[in-house]
Amino acid sequence: MNTYSPLTDQDKKEMLATIGASSVDELFSDIPKEKRLTGLNVPAPISEIELEKEMTALAAKNLSAKNAACFLGAGSYNHFIPAAVKHLVMRSEFYTAYTPYQPEISQGMLQAIFEYQTYACLLTGLDVSNASLYDGATALAEAASIAYHKTGRNKILVSSVVHPEWRAVLKTYAKAMDKIVEEIPYDPATGTTSLSALKNALKDDVAAVALPQVNFFGIIEDLSAAAETIKKNGSLAIATFDPISLGLLTPPGELGFDLAVGEGQSLGNAMNLGGPGLGMIAAKKELVRFLPGRIVGQTVDHHGKRCFVLTLQAREQHIRREKASSNICSNEALCALTATVYLSLLGKNGLKKVAELCLNKANYLREKLAAGAAPGFALAFAKGEPLARAAHAARAPSPIFKEFVVKCPASPVALNKKLAEKNIIGGLALERYYPELKNHWLLCVTEVLGKRDLDYFLGLLR
Repeated sequence: MNTYSPLTDQDKKEMLATIGASSVDELFSDIPKEKRLTGLNVPAPISEIELEKEMTALAAKNLSAKNAACFLGAGSYNHFIPAAVKHLVMRSEFYTAYTPYQPEISQGMLQAIFEYQTYACLLTGLDVSNASLYDGATALAEAASIAYHKTGRNKILVSSVVHPEWRAVLKTYAKAMDKIVEEIPYDPATGTTSLSALKNALKDDVAAVALPQVNFFGIIEDLSAAAETIKKNGSLAIATFDPISLGLLTPPGELGFDLAVGEGQSLGNAMNLGGPGLGMIAAKKELVRFLPGRIVGQTVDHHGKRCFVLTLQAREQHIRREKASSNICSNEALCALTATVYLSLLGKNGLKKVAELCLNKANYLREKLAAGAAPGFALAFAKGEPLARAAHAARAPSPIFKEFVVKCPASPVALNKKLAEKNIIGGLALERYYPELKNHWLLCVTEVLGKRDLDYFLGLLR
């Protein structure tokens, strides 16, 4: 039997005879003949050398962050990844590892996950973390599920400037659980969550409130008093975070939040056309038994040596379904390992430096626009002041981390097409998610962009 073919011709004859069909074509008789593909127009075979050249030529037609300056963020970010990250992560004992059910043969992977959990707690200022989730969106949905179980209430309040796709996933989860999700509007003057609307929405049916530390518009929100207000209502406080920003910002746990969720893609994981992501979730100690998925713990073996095991697995594969906090059945172990290696290589000073570079470069571009480098472009969320005057306005524009919103004199979609011709990947047209923000552009600047890239971009805008 051919190694790569699951069925022989004899197998096919026997299967067709069993179901009473004379041929494979008969199985598709419901599809009109004119709609069926009669054959594939496959080119003649070529050598490996020729194939490599052809595939390279095809790939060169794409505009990617590898060969273009990228100003697109909106949840997936082009950060620099040290070469050592891939070298270590691609080692076979990690790359081919699956669920470490047997601790006696899985100590390497278990320790790596334990270290990831430790980093997640250090970043967020919270007590416990699980072994990761699929992405930031499912992390938010799982945090909401924890709140439903913990409080017995049925409503989640979420800021409308939390990532739109995260909110969509949250609503999908909630619908399946017969729960309610209510959005808190943003203040059109500042681009931040309306705290007055939040206070008005806080009722005794609210299980939790989800607020962004850095919101979808790139603005750093002041959450210093929010957690206390939320908890006075008997609700849980959930913060969404950008892990790179925590090189500079106060961790959510220190601000009083019960849970923190984020997307860990920016920690050494490439964008890869949108996936896979890395869902990060951390919580206060009293919520540990509600955390979904797996938690790796530290113990000692019968020789008294330090070792690691899967300590808690509050999921329906391992406990009674009615007691499971979630039906999440896996984690992003390889992506979590990547984040662990990345953070280990950078250290706390390196992470702070990356965050500072993002902050400074994004503000350099914004300040250049404020000085009139591209007439006609205006800073959003600054009372409509043109950028050139916004720097001197009575109320300064909202503080940003690595993204900011600009109002354009033309369609951002059209601008992006023109920029692509000049080897530039433009920002996100916000109208797609916020219809009221027509001709508003979300621009992202990370540490990989140099001054030359930023000045070239400004020149093109002129």
